[in-house]
Amino acid sequence: MSVSTARQAIGMGSTPHETEVSFRLWAPHAEFVSVIGSFNNWDKKANPMSKQEEGYWVAEIAEAKAGNEYRYFLKNGSFEVTRIDPYAREVTNSVGNAIIRDSGFDWEDMGFELPPINELVIYEMHVGTFGEGKGNTVRTFQAATEKLDYLKRLGINVIEIMPVSQFAGDRSWGYNPSNLFAVETNYGGPTALKEFIKAAHKQGIGVLIDVVYNHFGPSDLDLWQFDGWSENGKGGIYFYNDWRAETPWGETRPDYGRKEVRQFILDHVMMWLEEYRMDGVRMDATVYMRTVRGPSDPGSDLPDGWNLAQWINGTIRERYPKKISIAEDLQDNNWLTKSVGEGGAGYTAQWCAQFVHPVRSVATAVSDENRSMGALAGAITQRFNNDPFQRVIYSESHDEVSNGKARLPHEINAGDSEGWYAQKRSTLAAAIMFTSPGIPMLFQGQEFLSGGWFEDSVPLDWDRQKEYRGIVRLYHDLIDLRLNRQKNTRGLTGSNINLVYLDEAKDLCAYHRWYEGGAGDDVLIVSNFAQTGAIGISVAFPRPGLWKLRLNSDWSGYSPSFGSEAQDVTAGEGPDGFRATLKIPPYSALIFSQDPQDLEKK
Repeated sequence: MSVSTARQAIGMGSTPHETEVSFRLWAPHAEFVSVIGSFNNWDKKANPMSKQEEGYWVAEIAEAKAGNEYRYFLKNGSFEVTRIDPYAREVTNSVGNAIIRDSGFDWEDMGFELPPINELVIYEMHVGTFGEGKGNTVRTFQAATEKLDYLKRLGINVIEIMPVSQFAGDRSWGYNPSNLFAVETNYGGPTALKEFIKAAHKQGIGVLIDVVYNHFGPSDLDLWQFDGWSENGKGGIYFYNDWRAETPWGETRPDYGRKEVRQFILDHVMMWLEEYRMDGVRMDATVYMRTVRGPSDPGSDLPDGWNLAQWINGTIRERYPKKISIAEDLQDNNWLTKSVGEGGAGYTAQWCAQFVHPVRSVATAVSDENRSMGALAGAITQRFNNDPFQRVIYSESHDEVSNGKARLPHEINAGDSEGWYAQKRSTLAAAIMFTSPGIPMLFQGQEFLSGGWFEDSVPLDWDRQKEYRGIVRLYHDLIDLRLNRQKNTRGLTGSNINLVYLDEAKDLCAYHRWYEGGAGDDVLIVSNFAQTGAIGISVAFPRPGLWKLRLNSDWSGYSPSFGSEAQDVTAGEGPDGFRATLKIPPYSALIFSQDPQDLEKK
């Protein structure tokens, strides 16, 4: 039985209705397709599908119900195979069966929206290692949900979860999606993910999802030669079948120029934003979407990938202007975050290599004389298209703490990653991140000095949260200032910055941040990247009067090994503006601002 136009509009895959389940599949080279499942004893002949235009197949099956398992049987000449539904919302496992799902869920209509872009603080999370549990077992959405209170207290307002589409095996970072539309069963599946998002929104925390379109799989990939057709021994209808298929992860780059594949990818984005109410997406390794061979061969441009990104981002802006999209491109290309109307790719923001690499280099250099304050200043002031909030800034991410690299405390002092040097310089890097214009991002466990490197088989050690509660408090206080929660550091949400002091020999850097300017807005940050404290440093302030010390990263309350003195200062008028003389602890940041009442007294 062919389905009606109304049924087709419902979408691809399996869709439960009141009296039947409708199925829709794209398999243009198949000669015969049927739906097999637990409702028809997996009989290849029981429920044949009807072929429609452009290679689509449809069926309505009254016997099928939500919760039933199913696959498609396809025949193309001598080629016969069963396949998992490419649009399956749930699977038994990456090589198992699709499951018919009713997508209904009680969201309680909270109407959550992300804060403005200049007020975002992101926490990157790998669900499989984040929550608490027994031993090295895979953690779940439920375990992550139980930690939302902690994240709320920490102060972040957005979680970015690494990919959770079904992947091969029990453990993974998630960048090897086998079934894009299905949610990883080991994490708890689709309902558990919705419960996590709903709980996060109740806490006032948004959720972004990491998506992978630069390649699929490459293992446990039913999309490969899906309906029996391929060229050059490559992937068939979902993939390029020539040199454009090449990626660092196998020859599984999707065919961005084929309308059905483009729709498949757009539908996947829209599923997260609509069905799961995600607040945005972060696209992995977009340089391998817009080029074939990446930065090593800039001549291998892939226009199909570029205009696919434009289509996706333009659609997001049109349908959901409050949701965001982030590119992980790491080539610091302004065109990624230019608007589609200007010819850009249209991403809201992009991960910023020009921030993370200089900041990590300054923090990890063994000798003080090898720290470049000029490079640090460049990282602090860099921006895309004259907008610093088009960049995501960080000192740790899953990429920066793996694949031959480690957590920042470990990189600073591998022999003592919990000692004074590691504590001081890793938290100083964090202070730079939270006081620089941009969207700051933490990687899970960074706030309690997680060491070593990231592995998907090693869960976070939550005992460290208690052991290093002072460092956790430092991160909390930095976030508190960053988001102006005490109403005296509004400038940290602004885009304006002015370097007021830079001394390469003494490893000192100071900068003024402001939104509109004035008491409660202007913020002055002074950083010392030297092992010795600096005394008698004359620093320019934007106006005279009392400047209160809002944070001293060397406060003893943050760590028993900290404890240098710092205090409020008064800026007086001099021949070249307003200045105050400071004492700055070693490897520390000081943050100053004014209260309106102090100016009134003045």
